[in-house]
Amino acid sequence: TRNNGWKLKKERFNLEIRRNFLTAIEGTIGGNAYLHSKVNQWTTTVVEQILSHLTKLGKPFKYVVTCVIMQKNGAGLHTANSCFWDNAADGACTVRWENKTMYCIVSAFGLAI
Repeated sequence: TRNNGWKLKKERFNLEIRRNFLTAIEGTIGGNAYLHSKVNQWTTTVVEQILSHLTKLGKPFKYVVTCVIMQKNGAGLHTANSCFWDNAADGACTVRWENKTMYCIVSAFGLAI
């Protein structure tokens, strides 16, 4: 049916976006150890790379991208996102990445215009 086709397209799109998130994170942070003085630069670079990729897709969306980097030191981290939107047109994707010394959580929201 038509709905199933849209769902499959959306799943493929989300997979492509997730891959892009991981490429941006790996390319920016990669095998580096957590270094407080680099976190600002890393988060900015990750967000800018993802936003650049999303806008190059040429879709009629406004995007919001966030990136959190946290040192692995036993402390807890809880995040939440909420949005009032059109479930049929808008979307979101979140990726959690980690290495031995840090966590990186990236979220992007695509809001149709």
